[in-house]
Amino acid sequence: MEVLLHQIDAFTDAPFSGNPAAVMPLSSWLPDELLQKLAEENNLAETAFYTSHLPPEAGVPPDDRPVFHLRWFSPAAEVAMCGHATLATAAQILEDTHPGADMVSFFTRSGWLHVERTDDDEYVLDLPVVDSVEIEPSPALVAALGVTPVRAFTGADEVIVLATEAEVRAARPTLGAFPKLPRCAVITARGDEFDFVSRVFAPGIGVPEDPVTGSAHALLVPLWAKEIGRNTLLARQLSRRGGTLRCEIVGDRVLLAGRCRRYLDGVVTLPD
Repeated sequence: MEVLLHQIDAFTDAPFSGNPAAVMPLSSWLPDELLQKLAEENNLAETAFYTSHLPPEAGVPPDDRPVFHLRWFSPAAEVAMCGHATLATAAQILEDTHPGADMVSFFTRSGWLHVERTDDDEYVLDLPVVDSVEIEPSPALVAALGVTPVRAFTGADEVIVLATEAEVRAARPTLGAFPKLPRCAVITARGDEFDFVSRVFAPGIGVPEDPVTGSAHALLVPLWAKEIGRNTLLARQLSRRGGTLRCEIVGDRVLLAGRCRRYLDGVVTLPD
């Protein structure tokens, strides 16, 4: 059996930057154990698998656009939300199989997610706002990150706010000392040239540092929009590869805009 494999860099318009995702279209779902092995073999932050068959819980799909069932796997586990791999999947579909469409929708563990292609080939990802509450920072997490927190929040991810962009850039976490978090730990601060900057670490799900994390921005954007007093923000993730996200809050949704750049197309031959 052969399965197509596309590797696409999301939230970038330059080669060797942004966040690479593996995108694997399927005619029907393979066993979960095999999906996890494929994600481990791909060894990227996320592998996105999708089919055209919607589960009953999807309900009535949106009208007048391609719709798919989408799942995401890190090298270690299936995840509940992934922004960059959703953007990459939309780019593959709208470029390869539905070039006449300008929007695609996905049913996921986080509900319906939508991606629109703009006239200048930018992709706009529509995610639900992720709520958070302010907490006292975890001493174990702060020690593992090696930072001095100003504030801390918890939600789908753990967020540590630092005083400056320079501190975010300079952080050198001790990943082996991380608490056993089944989610991301995020450090963030006001930016020098961008509205805010961040870095994201998720060793608990096999991702030491994620290059550009759309799902984390579903939590970060509401925090910084409230702090800055604007609903439209420009963000930069300060990983080694780096990525830029144009962000906007519209009601209870976060819109994240960026470009995608294809790296490779291939075929994986599965054992019988």
